[in-house]
Amino acid sequence: MSFSIENYNVEYKQQILDIWEKSVLETHHFLNKKDFIEIKEFLYNFDFEILDVYCLIDNKTVIGFLALHNKKIEMLFLDPKFIGKGLGKKMLDFAIVTLHADKVDVNEQNNHAKEFYEKFGFKVYERTEKDDLAKNYPILKMKL
Repeated sequence: MSFSIENYNVEYKQQILDIWEKSVLETHHFLNKKDFIEIKEFLYNFDFEILDVYCLIDNKTVIGFLALHNKKIEMLFLDPKFIGKGLGKKMLDFAIVTLHADKVDVNEQNNHAKEFYEKFGFKVYERTEKDDLAKNYPILKMKL
């Protein structure tokens, strides 16, 4: 397999939405169904071009994506069938080294994500009771 990281193209939107959905269903067991549906609708209407978005491509297919704003990782999702193969690390290395990312927010209930970022040196510096959509999912704000 030959993986590349490419700039987001609007043609990739449906693929990244599909990856988001598969990944969240696999990793965000704490998310209730009503909130999942609301967030999904929000993302379907979201203009990804307002963020710096990069797609992990394998054979012309998006298998993961990364979105940043002001050096903060806003999203990093990988197709679940590719988790555990070093590709999340590849995307995070790209974010840190190439894009100079130094912050990320993680759902407190998502221990795997918290541990993933801690391996790269991110540390929690703040906790909020609600997420960015004012939902009752505590957020851990992390920085390098």
